[in-house]
Amino acid sequence: MKSSVRKFMFSDLQKIDGYIDPPDALVFLSLIEKQRQEKLFGGLVEIGVYYGRSYFLLRKISAPDDNVLAIDLFDIEADGAQYQRFLDNGRSLGIPVDEELVIAGDSTLLDPQAIIDKVGQVRFFSIDGGHLLRHIVADSRLAKSVLADHGIIAFDDTFNPAWPEVTIGVADFLRRNSDTFTAFCMTKYKTYVCRREFHEVYRAAVSGALHLKPFEHAELDFLGSKVIRLHNPLNRRVAYEVMQRLGMGALSEWAYRPG
Repeated sequence: MKSSVRKFMFSDLQKIDGYIDPPDALVFLSLIEKQRQEKLFGGLVEIGVYYGRSYFLLRKISAPDDNVLAIDLFDIEADGAQYQRFLDNGRSLGIPVDEELVIAGDSTLLDPQAIIDKVGQVRFFSIDGGHLLRHIVADSRLAKSVLADHGIIAFDDTFNPAWPEVTIGVADFLRRNSDTFTAFCMTKYKTYVCRREFHEVYRAAVSGALHLKPFEHAELDFLGSKVIRLHNPLNRRVAYEVMQRLGMGALSEWAYRPG
């Protein structure tokens, strides 16, 4: 099971246009495995599907009966071409999109009940939609409204200098909700957030995850909480990128093999 999932992540999934890097793909896998082990149930949601790379990752690593909701404007190509490519990608991967679990629209205008009606309370919420401050404010408010007590929010592009307002929005969310929410993990681009009562559960999960052993772990303070910062070592990153460029996707998993 684990070897087939890693093959999917490092080979099959790379055929889909998108941006999720190996560290975050493996963080997603580690956290969702931990939730399954602890019987922490709920739906999964992604705002900002693009062509589906991280959406299909969520589909692959969650249980077959888990509900995964995709939210996107699907407007980056004319005549619905983006949406059609999304559907085609699912068919090519053998993971057909459940169109009943797709919301084509502006997430900032979405009623939280629309999410609850489709997937119930959410245990994993990936935010990768609009990258302006107003988008982060609205999407984080939406996630907070539907999140299960044990739920995780993954904010994308948090420290990407191309999108500085994302960093401001995430920091503002954590400061405004400092009595309730806290960060527990950071990668180059993503920040992972949960409710305070689950902070140690998820921080320990990241610290001890076998999938994450290849990365350098550093503990830092961020807005009053201890956070694990995962760094992608240069030698592993270069080996992975070289193999990907040479068309050796199936072997690129070796670059991040633990042990």
